Amino acid sequence: MRDLDDAALLVGRVLIAALFLAGAVQKALLPGDTQVLLATQGLPAVLVWPALAANLAAGVMLALGLWVRPVAVLLAFYCGATSFFHLIPEDPWQMSIFVKNWAIAGGCLTLAVAGPGRWALRP
Repeated sequence: MRDLDDAALLVGRVLIAALFLAGAVQKALLPGDTQVLLATQGLPAVLVWPALAANLAAGVMLALGLWVRPVAVLLAFYCGATSFFHLIPEDPWQMSIFVKNWAIAGGCLTLAVAGPGRWALRP
């Protein structure tokens, strides 16, 4: 049973990591999309680059199993904070993203409690 738990933690880590890695790629290829979201909140467009770096670093660390607990906690806060970019009640698509961000935050908190499992690199 322990191998199944560790396999589930590995798959969960990789799936969550894939989301953040895809976010980094999206920001690299289409920074204007993120810059528009930042501007709608009155934030400087240049913040797209630290967001890209954070997405990339967090995704790699989760996938490899490095510093999973603190990274997962930080990502939970990140997801909660960035969810408000999508709080547009008249737009069902944006509201779906808003709710998904909170679901991902919950997954990150769960991962923070569970830790990386045995199938992870150690710092």
